[in-house]
Amino acid sequence: QVQVVESGGGLVQAGGSLRLSCSASGRIFSINAMGWYRQPPGKQRELVAAITTGGSISYLDSVKGRFAISRDSAKYTVYLQMNNLKPEDTAVYYCYVPWAENVTWGQGTQVTVSS
Repeated sequence: QVQVVESGGGLVQAGGSLRLSCSASGRIFSINAMGWYRQPPGKQRELVAAITTGGSISYLDSVKGRFAISRDSAKYTVYLQMNNLKPEDTAVYYCYVPWAENVTWGQGTQVTVSS
């Protein structure tokens, strides 16, 4: 099994910044990628950013240029730096770790951006 612990999130004004972190443990050598999904109120969950073990990175179009995903490979920790936050970024953010044939999800952390 792979377990994850998330931290970060909170309330920020538009234009502000937040950083999320997610640390994985357990069968870490089975991990294929790490990333973040989000679920805005009343909407479906969407992939925000992900980084593979090979270093390939992908972003949701609406966050390109504002969010940056990075990792500390030694600690199996991934970070999501979110800058210039907008009210539409308000959502519950979930750490996402596909490993072997499975996926581990974080418990979710609330990000609220006020206008």
